Amino acid sequence: MKIFELRPIENLKDGDNPWKPWYDKSFGFIVRAETEADARKMANENAGDENRGEFLNSKTANTKTPWLDKKYSTCIELTGNGKVGMIMEDFARA
Repeated sequence: MKIFELRPIENLKDGDNPWKPWYDKSFGFIVRAETEADARKMANENAGDENRGEFLNSKTANTKTPWLDKKYSTCIELTGNGKVGMIMEDFARA
């Protein structure tokens, strides 16, 4: 098994950005899967409203499956190599 980090592509154009507006959306996943395709499928199946492709009858993106599309999201296999940095923080504020 491999471990993958999935994130939205940064600086997508307004009008073609599934993560605008920002609320009720997933902004990243770390998943264990055999392939990138399997990792993307798992993220897609657990997505938030970024998979709707619309907001209040106005189109926000040209896709309803941004986690499956390399235009909208990255999927990088994680290894022990790379720059120092936090991979994930799961924090809830009251």
